[in-house]
Amino acid sequence: MKSSSGPAVLKQRAAEAGTAESRPSRAAAVALEIGALLLSALLFALSFPSFLSVWGWFPLAYVAFVPVFIVIHRTGWLGSALYGLLFGYVSYALYNYWLSSFHPLTLLIVPPIYAFYLLAAFLALKAADLLAPRYGFVIQSLLWVAYELWKVQGFLGYSYGIIGYSQYLFRPLIRAAALTGVWGISWIVVFPSAWLAAVLRDGPSRLRAGFRRTWVPAAVWALLFAAALVYGALSKVDLAGVRTWKVALVQQNIDPWRGGYKAYRESLHILVRQSRQAVLYDPDIVIWSETSFVPAIDWHTRYRTDREAYELVRELKEFLAVQPMPYLIGNDDGQLKRMDDGSEQRVDYNATVLFEAGRAVQTYRKLRLVPFTEYFPYRKWLPGVYEWLRSADTHFWEKGEEYTVFQSAGVRFSTPICFEDTFPDLNRQFILRGAEVLVNMTNDSWSRSVACEMQHMSIGLFRAVENRRTLVRATNGGITCVIDPNGRIVARLPPFIEGFLIAEAPVYTQGRTLYSRWGDWFALACLFASGLALGGGLLRLLWARKRRLRS
Repeated sequence: MKSSSGPAVLKQRAAEAGTAESRPSRAAAVALEIGALLLSALLFALSFPSFLSVWGWFPLAYVAFVPVFIVIHRTGWLGSALYGLLFGYVSYALYNYWLSSFHPLTLLIVPPIYAFYLLAAFLALKAADLLAPRYGFVIQSLLWVAYELWKVQGFLGYSYGIIGYSQYLFRPLIRAAALTGVWGISWIVVFPSAWLAAVLRDGPSRLRAGFRRTWVPAAVWALLFAAALVYGALSKVDLAGVRTWKVALVQQNIDPWRGGYKAYRESLHILVRQSRQAVLYDPDIVIWSETSFVPAIDWHTRYRTDREAYELVRELKEFLAVQPMPYLIGNDDGQLKRMDDGSEQRVDYNATVLFEAGRAVQTYRKLRLVPFTEYFPYRKWLPGVYEWLRSADTHFWEKGEEYTVFQSAGVRFSTPICFEDTFPDLNRQFILRGAEVLVNMTNDSWSRSVACEMQHMSIGLFRAVENRRTLVRATNGGITCVIDPNGRIVARLPPFIEGFLIAEAPVYTQGRTLYSRWGDWFALACLFASGLALGGGLLRLLWARKRRLRS
């Protein structure tokens, strides 16, 4: 009989012991990687206006993704995919925590969507890490910008969370957005994370080797960063002597969830009361916020089937008829529309209406609707989802068709509504059609969060610097302000108060920026360059494998 302590048994036991030791070791590694991703998600959220600072801590953005890139390097394809899901969900749940105040469905929709977006992005970042071992971090920084461009496209397009927006207080840097749009700022911000991860990924003992391997791209980044700051300093617009547009911005600060004619009448009386005080300062125009007056003015003027609504409309129009200056009002614009079956049906637009002497002279209807809560184009293909959304008390609007440019008191302006000011190309189209000032009409009061309102304002601020045009923001509860072409907030009302703001908005019209003319060229270049680099790396890998097989 063979001894149970023979060599074969000892070898088997050693293997079993090794397996037992490796299991907790791998579990510890996974726990460490998850912890690193959670840290990265927190740094990402805190880089912007957040639950800890309503102004945000923008320097954190330069290192926020270091743990992300290190984890991607150390894990495999499956791990990258799963970690992408985790990071996407947690980062957006922390960053957009205020969405739960908007609608019960939002935290079940927005973070999961970005979980899947980040899943795809993490796989692309992993591919760069494997296909370009030396300079993969450069490709990763370009891929991140390409991902950000992708996430604002189509029905699900959503601009919140673009890392460049975290720098809105760093004016010398963000003025370079006049050349590249926000995309160039995003690349400047994300590159240090990718580079530091490349230096640190092999541990403390390999720091010097990591730096030697990567210092050239880092030096190029440093030169470009310095160049951006110099450009920002030298390109500052001199607004001395520029004509101004004296605006009165009325912030009624009502609860947007309160419906019914009693609430609508109360809102109207606040608006009228504040406007009567504002006109004493002789403004060129009085501006109310998004859907500040709810009953559809045009509809109830023509179709007087709802007596209470008509009486409210009549009261408003009587007030406007004796006003010496124009009024810009957010309103539900109800219209009859001929349907595919030949019938006529009422449809409603989220609209801005310009009134002069009580008469509506121009109307803009919102072009970019909020997915799921304002618009769902897949009713025929997904009727169950459509009915589910309807039963959850969503309000669907009809999509507008025209990039309206208003004209009043010698000023040409356009009015992106709600989150439309977060889309760079949409606002660029207004500028190309002749808008001299952008007027954002919004209502973020539902969030009950100053951080939410600051996030929105900080994104809109980039539309001013990208196009070198003033941005005026008229809101229900904040942030009501004027932002000049240099990205400076020149006047602001505190959030969540009833009042009005009188401000001189510079009407700067000299030339068009490179971004206004060329649009998202920088982000598209990042997409092309990263795709070309990944394709080249894949071809090299296949060619090397083919040579090995031949040998």
